Amino acid sequence: MSSLYLHDIPLDEANAAWYAQLTAYGALAAMPAETVPLAQALGRITAAPVLAKISSPHYHASAMDGYAVRSDETYGASESVPKRLTIGEQAIYVDTGDPLPAGLNAVIMREHAEVLKVAADAPAIFNAVIEITQAVAPWQHVRAMGEDMVASELVLTAQHRIRPQDLGVLAGSGHATVDVLRRPRVAIIPTGTELVAAGSVVKPGDIIEYNSLVLGGFAEECGAVVSRYPIQPDQYEAIKATAQAALATHDLVIINAGSSAGSEDYTSRVIDELGQVCVHGVAIRPGHPVILGAASLANSAGKALVGLPGYPVSAAVTFDLFCKPLLQHWQNQAPLPAPTMQATLTRKVLSPMGDDEFLRVTLGRVGERVVATPIGSGAGVITSMVKADGILLIPRFKEGFHAGELVNVQLMTAPHLIHNTILAIGSHDLTLDLLANQLKIENLKWKMENEAAETQFSFSISNSQFPRLVSAHVGSQSGLLALQRGEAHLAGSHLLDEGASNDDATSYNIDSIGKMLTPFGVRVQLLGFVKRVQGLMVRQGNPKSITSLEDLTRQGVTFINRQRGAGTRALLDFELRKRGINPRQISGYERQEYTHLNVAAAVASGACDCGLGILAAARALDLDFVPLFNERYDLVIPIQHYESALLQPLLGIIRAPTFAIQVQALGGYDTSQMGQVLATL
Repeated sequence: MSSLYLHDIPLDEANAAWYAQLTAYGALAAMPAETVPLAQALGRITAAPVLAKISSPHYHASAMDGYAVRSDETYGASESVPKRLTIGEQAIYVDTGDPLPAGLNAVIMREHAEVLKVAADAPAIFNAVIEITQAVAPWQHVRAMGEDMVASELVLTAQHRIRPQDLGVLAGSGHATVDVLRRPRVAIIPTGTELVAAGSVVKPGDIIEYNSLVLGGFAEECGAVVSRYPIQPDQYEAIKATAQAALATHDLVIINAGSSAGSEDYTSRVIDELGQVCVHGVAIRPGHPVILGAASLANSAGKALVGLPGYPVSAAVTFDLFCKPLLQHWQNQAPLPAPTMQATLTRKVLSPMGDDEFLRVTLGRVGERVVATPIGSGAGVITSMVKADGILLIPRFKEGFHAGELVNVQLMTAPHLIHNTILAIGSHDLTLDLLANQLKIENLKWKMENEAAETQFSFSISNSQFPRLVSAHVGSQSGLLALQRGEAHLAGSHLLDEGASNDDATSYNIDSIGKMLTPFGVRVQLLGFVKRVQGLMVRQGNPKSITSLEDLTRQGVTFINRQRGAGTRALLDFELRKRGINPRQISGYERQEYTHLNVAAAVASGACDCGLGILAAARALDLDFVPLFNERYDLVIPIQHYESALLQPLLGIIRAPTFAIQVQALGGYDTSQMGQVLATL
């Protein structure tokens, strides 16, 4: 029975129902076999056992350059009693790989045989001998026929993914081709009138279509052949015709977007007309509007039809949950269990009851614990998939997890990288991204310089001396709280000490450290990083003529704020109090963003007229800038981390003159105190 209307069912029930439907439509059988040349076989799955056609080697072959001999004629040779063998009769010269002459069964290495002349009147063929001082055993320095493999021997099993070394085995055993499973054919059809191709000049309302690139990449990683179709506008007949054409030549057709209950969501209708909808809505977050179905064509195996949500994270999650296992099944490959790691959650997370939620987290080892920090959970935040080190599953009947709770995380990053991570949690600044990038550059330089010295190439790649830097932008106060709880290696902070002028060199961070860290026994080094200009970011030309904080109270001026606990928010509130300005007079004061770049983006988009931030963020988005305050942005580092080997590469980069030059190029930064210990607290 069709299921056109969106209603969520549990994940395991959805999978069971869909696989039952695929079975009924004949769409669950393994891919048929095809024969391919060895040059095209890498990564393919063998369709049947492969037996050696010939032995390897298929003759007795010399394993050395030297002289083929009968081993029993060498017995008794020693330094004191050398033996002589006549060349051409008792000893025949061979190169490595030459067939062993008939009747001979060993090879004396050339360097172990001295050639001597005999009497001048001896027959030409016997005019030289070799003298040896040690015997050789039967078949010494000989590759006997079949040493590697014997004709009819099993060389590869069925359902084996062919590796580069397997190609050598196949060729060496006499094969020029191999029978493999046909690669699944996947069609991806992006839909939506608002979509434009990557690289297009965009206008408000346009959405760059990149889901087909992401989904196609995932499918290709699973061994599929992918067809990415042109963007289809929200026209039912056009979407249906495209999907129908794709079904004729593909095993899985993915229609992307149009899976929810909107007025222009045609996907469920298309799937139900071309085949049958089995599931429309699964109790998962993100991705609940997913559609699962099947179709059958005359004289053809059944086909799978899937409607994936348009939000990129939802599309990625649902592909991983439904499409990836199907592609593996078609190729007789059992899904490998995802590697996991236990970690301590840094903050409380809540989840609605009834849904399995897949939460993205970053991971890093701080002291003896691995800590997991949740990152942006929105279904449209594709960068959360890029930054994530793992996925935390919140089961459908659990309301969430508490801060400090031990959780099991499915890894998306190699464990050795997680253990070699510097976690920076605190205030946002563009220089942290620059620092993270410079660590990667120095890491690559180190690898190139040290590869030649390593005895094992793989070891040098996987055990780099340079860590990676992962930062979470939660504000200065939250960063200090993370240090208090032992959840970060360092925190960026610019908390003004309200008892002093903001131009005073000692007016930042010290009071806050004294209140939030010192009473808890956390000793830190306050490391100077940058001094920077804070001001009002406005659109080009400053159309509202905003020049001061007082202008924020004017009618028609809209503002966007930073979150509570951010140093920029604390600075703003301090300056408003100094001027006697009531925040309620400011339109937009309650609207919050978490980074300087997000504030700049809001201004650039026209969502507001201005926001307080740094010059570098204004420059990044081509905004005008009204400078107001100078402030200090420091790095607060607990002493045990400051002195650890993990942080030394980072500290070295911070203190390098070349890094200061890069920071200054961003604009609005003073690096005169960069890398200096300002206080030990």
